[in-house]
Amino acid sequence: MPAVTVENPLTLPKVVAPAGAAARPVLAVVDAPSGFEGEGFPVRRAFAGINYKYLDPFIMMDQMGEVEYQPGEPKGTPWHPHRGFETVTYIIDGVFDHQDSHGGGGTITDGDTQWMTAGSGLLHIEAPPEHLVMSGGLFHGLQLWVNLPAKDKMMPPRYQDIRSGSVQLLTTPDGGSLLRVIAGELDGHDGPGITHTPIRMIHATVAPGAEITLPWSEDFNALAYVMAGRGSVGTDRRPIHVGQTAVYGSGSSITLRADERQDSNTPDLEIVLLGGRPIREPMAHYGPFVMNTRAELQQAFDDFQAGKLGVVPSERIPHTQD
Repeated sequence: MPAVTVENPLTLPKVVAPAGAAARPVLAVVDAPSGFEGEGFPVRRAFAGINYKYLDPFIMMDQMGEVEYQPGEPKGTPWHPHRGFETVTYIIDGVFDHQDSHGGGGTITDGDTQWMTAGSGLLHIEAPPEHLVMSGGLFHGLQLWVNLPAKDKMMPPRYQDIRSGSVQLLTTPDGGSLLRVIAGELDGHDGPGITHTPIRMIHATVAPGAEITLPWSEDFNALAYVMAGRGSVGTDRRPIHVGQTAVYGSGSSITLRADERQDSNTPDLEIVLLGGRPIREPMAHYGPFVMNTRAELQQAFDDFQAGKLGVVPSERIPHTQD
């Protein structure tokens, strides 16, 4: 699980929760059921079964893989529409090509993020490049859906290409963790992702036995999803392992810890930390459209059928890696 790393985390800026910060309790630890997406790649549905009031402004998140493809096996998605929200695709291992009908697209690989604001609507495709289909190989990533407030749902589409080298790297005082801030702010340090809804997205690698306590905005919710390894969450050390999501309650800090012993194929605890300011607006969600009312959903379907969300480009755009 390379993403982006450093040899000595102690060279990085250190994050610590202020003295007296109120620890957020853990309200629930929920299992993520397995399924398939697109043309058949395996996913874990990280938010399945969690009440939306604890997720808002996040809609859903899939862990894609981790899977070792044989030659000819890598899969993606066909062209499909989106309207009313943002998709965030974070690749940890492997390579994915993206293209949309609004002119956005590119190739993302180890530690890169593709942030697509669908806004008023577009068509989109995600697929492994031809060389990966031919060779097979390891594939692992996340896709997060972030809601847009009503005032921004019909904004022009936008594409952000976030390279691994632009991610803000931080650590804790003992150097026992590597914190990759992809979007939002943590203790005065900003990630590169530009968001319409105030959120925070962090990929943390926590060494065996290490504990981290991070300051957390009181007006944000707080979620933690384990991509690999095992540990505990909250000051009462509630157990958590790969494929589980922790839902935190209110407070101004979150705590988690990696178990002393990890599985042989997982040297560290790998966890995604999410927080956001709830939008608190009605949500109407069906398939690739996330609006505020059923009438707006119907309009999205009508516009898609009428070709108003764009057309499939006649040629695939050339993709490059920086």
